[in-house]
Amino acid sequence: MTTLGTPLSPSAIRVMLLGSGELGKEVLIALQRLGVETVAVDRYDNAPGQQVAHHARTISMSDPAQLKALIEAERPHLVVPEIEAIATPMLEQLEAVGVVTVIPTARAARLTMDREGIRRLAAETLGLPTSPYQFCDSLAELQAAIDAGIGYPCIVKPVMSSSGKGQSKIDGPADVQKAWDCAMAGGRVSHGRVIVEGFIDFDYEITQLTVRAKGADGATETHFCDPIGHVQVSGDYVESWQPMAMRPAAIQRSREIAQAVTDNLGGLGLFGVELFVKGEQVWFSEVSPRPHDTGLVTLCTQHQSEFELHARAILGLPVDTSLRNPGASAVIYGGVEARGIVFEGIEEALRVPGTDLRLFGKPESFVKRRMGVALARATDTDTARANAKLAAGLVRPRPA
Repeated sequence: MTTLGTPLSPSAIRVMLLGSGELGKEVLIALQRLGVETVAVDRYDNAPGQQVAHHARTISMSDPAQLKALIEAERPHLVVPEIEAIATPMLEQLEAVGVVTVIPTARAARLTMDREGIRRLAAETLGLPTSPYQFCDSLAELQAAIDAGIGYPCIVKPVMSSSGKGQSKIDGPADVQKAWDCAMAGGRVSHGRVIVEGFIDFDYEITQLTVRAKGADGATETHFCDPIGHVQVSGDYVESWQPMAMRPAAIQRSREIAQAVTDNLGGLGLFGVELFVKGEQVWFSEVSPRPHDTGLVTLCTQHQSEFELHARAILGLPVDTSLRNPGASAVIYGGVEARGIVFEGIEEALRVPGTDLRLFGKPESFVKRRMGVALARATDTDTARANAKLAAGLVRPRPA
């Protein structure tokens, strides 16, 4: 039985988030609603999650010594990785000696922190369908892999990056050097390694949010949210909607693949499983052992958002993945390079029927940095998508 305490007291359940961007911020809020004491960690001061947590800490999370010192000083009951660039071998060491519990597990954090670990697990260990792929350590290896069978068009990604950074499509030989340079610039850490994937002629992509939570008998159960459709540009999510219309056989296959991956990773919590779909065929793409950016739409579609589901699951509490109504999300980009920007057009955006906004509070804006999201609920996803995009377009960031 889960017992929850009082924040800032000896009875408190303490949860540390490693990474405190917009997704982490929503997880922190969900935890605080359940009386959990929160520690928000990021690589820069005043990250969105640090603005709402009980405690804010700034370190280089990819530095094993800094990470170890912070965890030993704070002694959280749970450590929740929210980004990829973390010294996961140190998390494994600390978990092995009982210092901390990592969500969902330290092994899952290590396997999913780079594309190589999770792709090899899915394709080679579990035998799940994926695009053809090869890992390359140099421009020459990339070109050789393409020539030897990957072919054109293909997709190149850094082995470690987030939100599509460093990803590009290669249509012919003239694009190879440019794609390599883009991957080197876009990785979360300097790694010098990429994955090149053969292009799948899919109809659409989905995110299958999958939750591992404790049942009434204490055994772990798997729950699925309705599938989320999304549009990506250069690998970066720009809009999403729920539910995505799919054939029943494709939904069933998506859930089978998602459960195979998440059963292997283990632990408790929410996973964002990305899949390609063509008719009734489904291919595994990637998995994040944490809330997914396309899942921001669940803030306006589900009885419990992906953030509430993650918070409840990691605390051992019951979850409800049911849909409340169709809805959509659309990204609000910074549009400018500036610190402490202001947003105009808020009133106009919120007059669009069924809409809401999340402005993330990031201290610095870049032209293509995600600074907020518009949400819209409606009786159907087409209306919701149109309204979300309209509302997002009405919000105008500018220098203060």
